[in-house]
Amino acid sequence: MRRLMIFTDDGAVSSEEEFSGGETENTQQVSREDQELKDTLLRKFGGHISSLKHEFSKKKKKGKLPNEARQTLLEWWDSHYKWPYPTEADKIWLAESTGLDQKQINNWFINQRKRHWKPSENMHLAMMGSFSGQDYYDD
Repeated sequence: MRRLMIFTDDGAVSSEEEFSGGETENTQQVSREDQELKDTLLRKFGGHISSLKHEFSKKKKKGKLPNEARQTLLEWWDSHYKWPYPTEADKIWLAESTGLDQKQINNWFINQRKRHWKPSENMHLAMMGSFSGQDYYDD
């Protein structure tokens, strides 16, 4: 036994049961019914499908930070180059003064350190716990 769900143009759903005798089922009939169902669904939901397809195909916009915000971050970076790890208070201040959120601030510093910061041998020791990073923070 097979149950077919039929979607009508007014949105109603009905079901029909077919009794199959095994291999004697007419495959052309099933194929035609499948095509009718596909056509009905495309008529009803085609506009939604194409807008979803368009939405999913959009490439994520690569966002650059505003120049003023970037300049503020770079000024902080330059004055703390030996230990470029802002405190939570620094991050709050930077977020307020740049209009960025703290996640953007955190990501900017992570990327900036990876791309532009080469810690000295003393920094490596400090990062391993031999010294306090704060010793290098306030120069």
